[in-house]
Amino acid sequence: MALQTDLPANSMQNFRPLADFPPTEWGFSFVSFSFPEMEFESYNRQVEELKSIVMGMLMASRKDPVENVEFINLLCRLGVSYHFETEIEDQVDYVHDALPNLLENNDHDLHTVALLFRVLRQYGCNVSSDVFKNFKDTNGEFKKTIASDLKGNLSLHEAAHLSVNGEQILDEALEFSRTNLESLATRSGPRLGRQIKYALIRPIHKTVQRLDAREYISFYEEEDFRNETLLKFAKLDFNRVQLLHQQELSTLSSWWKDLNLVEELPYARDRIVEMYFWVNSMHFEPQYALARILSTKLGALITVIDDTYDAYSTYEELQLFTNAVIRCDIDAIDQLPTDSMKVLYRALLSYFDDVANEVSKNGKSFTAVNYVKEEMKEMIRSYIVEAQWCKDRFVPPLKEYVRNGKISIGFMATTTVFFVVETARIEELEWLTSKAKISEAGCLFLRLMNDIVTHEFEQKREHCASAIECYMKEYGVSMNEAVKELQKTCADAWKDINEDCLKPTAISMNLLNVCVNNARATDVVYESNDAYTNASCLKGRISLLFVEKIPLQS
Repeated sequence: MALQTDLPANSMQNFRPLADFPPTEWGFSFVSFSFPEMEFESYNRQVEELKSIVMGMLMASRKDPVENVEFINLLCRLGVSYHFETEIEDQVDYVHDALPNLLENNDHDLHTVALLFRVLRQYGCNVSSDVFKNFKDTNGEFKKTIASDLKGNLSLHEAAHLSVNGEQILDEALEFSRTNLESLATRSGPRLGRQIKYALIRPIHKTVQRLDAREYISFYEEEDFRNETLLKFAKLDFNRVQLLHQQELSTLSSWWKDLNLVEELPYARDRIVEMYFWVNSMHFEPQYALARILSTKLGALITVIDDTYDAYSTYEELQLFTNAVIRCDIDAIDQLPTDSMKVLYRALLSYFDDVANEVSKNGKSFTAVNYVKEEMKEMIRSYIVEAQWCKDRFVPPLKEYVRNGKISIGFMATTTVFFVVETARIEELEWLTSKAKISEAGCLFLRLMNDIVTHEFEQKREHCASAIECYMKEYGVSMNEAVKELQKTCADAWKDINEDCLKPTAISMNLLNVCVNNARATDVVYESNDAYTNASCLKGRISLLFVEKIPLQS
């Protein structure tokens, strides 16, 4: 733990314990990006030409419902389904309506039933998990005859991740398929073994869609019966969209550089690129550019504010900063005790002005920015609670910690920005911010996943107790036991997320997917450690998405 002793004269203590965060992996490397207009137009032209051909393939697949769902799944895995959203939603609804007859009149194998179940649920159709009862024996266990069915077990494993509360058959299916796949992986060739291991680590439903597309394109390229037109379409579109993402990263990096927080507040994490990775995961499609930019800006500011509370300022200083944010008025800047706090406060108020101006330019209510402000105020209040606990060395009851921690984790703030930009309907913003099941579950999932992978590092310095310490104290168990129980809670949170996405839904699926994709990003970033703080762990994935093109020739 590093110590800083050369403080300004108005500091309220003689030294500050710093967290010693790893430096940025990217610096301002994206600032110099120059958008290649001709290359982009070439991609655009080729994508549009192939899009009409792929649309024809999609429409032709309707002659057989199973073939139709297989093709829809292929479009999703290759990352190009967003081009055909309306057509796919209509076709999925049609297949769902026909499903009872389809299953009754055909003796479908495990792969087909599991695929139908997963894709229809993915699009919000409330398919009963009873469809898997046919694959159980008279003792109520999955039949041993399907244990060696590689394709069937892969599909069953993927389907089981869309379970909701109370679906014991899917809990059993997950365990059954995982055990079988682990065994099958050791007996398969290198190509199949790689696919099985990937599915076990990163199931389709719980991974970042863009990362999955990048990986799946490489798998599909090795398939003997691949469709070359579809493969080319996916590669061209990936590279086309990548250019747009690089342009957004350039815009954000320039803003971050001009803001100069890296120099002004050197104690904080410099994570503008990593935050963009996270936000890009919430909706990668071109039409969400403004929402991505504004959400990334807020996420980067939240990171610095979080570090100010957790790893730098005194409690007395934080009380003044908290009061200023709650006032949300430039006149409050004179109350702030340090220059660094004034810089940060000014940046936050400027951000609020930017959001208000951007949404009003798009014909949306100027007052919608108030939802973002209120979420930030709530988060700041939760920060000062944690600072008080830290100061008092207080380990709160788990329920009290979680109630506060679901706010302090920041899930709602960046999600609300996305909603503000993408909807003009106040009812949808009210729904999101009124403790909807999916947002509550997303907050809980992010809080616990964060705590599970960060608590050992954070407890090395003066820091608020995490959910791990709270659980250990309350239940008198070891750290490993506490982690295991909280991981079960994380699994249950995913079930709540899934449940809120089943039709009829309270809001549009596109907006619900902001919450779902935020949870997916959480799952990836906190897979085995805090890859957001330890940014070198994300570097390879960021490079795959935003630096390295997919070669068009095999």
